[in-house]
Amino acid sequence: MIQLDRISKRYPPDMTALTDVSAEIGAGELVTIVGHSGAGKSTLLKLIPAIERPTAGTVLVNGQNVGALSSRALPFLRRNIGLVFQDQKLLFDRSALANVLLPLEIVGFPHREAQRRAEAALDKVGLLKRARALPIALSGGEQQRLAIARAVVHRPGLLIADEPTAYLDAETAQDVAAIFMEFHRVGVTVLVATYDDSLFPGARRLRLDHGRLA
Repeated sequence: MIQLDRISKRYPPDMTALTDVSAEIGAGELVTIVGHSGAGKSTLLKLIPAIERPTAGTVLVNGQNVGALSSRALPFLRRNIGLVFQDQKLLFDRSALANVLLPLEIVGFPHREAQRRAEAALDKVGLLKRARALPIALSGGEQQRLAIARAVVHRPGLLIADEPTAYLDAETAQDVAAIFMEFHRVGVTVLVATYDDSLFPGARRLRLDHGRLA
């Protein structure tokens, strides 16, 4: 599903985030990306949906060179990718349900179908009973689960998460990690950057060390 071919990423004036990284991730795999702070984990994840573009090398997703896509083509690429980043970008003036509905509304889903899918996504992460609550009324763990529901409401084949358990207590972190494991079990490709890959048993590990694949 994903091919990284000799990827490098540099930021001006002279910061190198990734150097000559090559890897392949198959459809349906569960993969963790581990490494010290500043190792390049977040940068690597952002290259896959073309949030960042590589300075050198090629990123292929389902055979498509995403680094060469026009800005007009990017929304079509991202429709098959669920993204959960540390900055959740939840809309705090809308209910949990409205937050999850938003991606479907943007692409023009019929309201009844969008409502059904959004409620199913909230149910999947254990938040259906909080559908009318504003995000500010949710705990940190519930906000993270809301971000996951929004990421998967369009039923993507690929789910990418950047440190989804970083700021959670141990019990809540296990609950959130279990949600990703469940999506993996039903065939979704899951790619997670984490400091604690013991939360994802059975995952294949990619370790970054100062921007290089160790």
